[in-house]
Amino acid sequence: MAQQELIVIETICTHFEIEVSFVDALSNLGLIEIHTYEENRCIPEEKVADLEKMIRIHQDLEVNPEGIDVIFNLLRKVDSLQNELAETKSRLRQYELENQ
Repeated sequence: MAQQELIVIETICTHFEIEVSFVDALSNLGLIEIHTYEENRCIPEEKVADLEKMIRIHQDLEVNPEGIDVIFNLLRKVDSLQNELAETKSRLRQYELENQ
């Protein structure tokens, strides 16, 4: 397994000017996964972009963590439906080419 780069939560909170309790709330909802490394609570570097989106939604739109959970679930569904649509379009094109 490849080694993950982890970012300390306190560093993220300082950078984005948020409370650690906000990150804890997101973790309790299952929106982000917190790892403990050398007694520091961290998140994987590849998840920082998602966390940043959640922070922006919270700060710019004043959405609480529960609302962010709803938004991210809907975004996942939209993404899934877009992928399904693209796959269906591809199969339709292939079918049309075979029947010309």
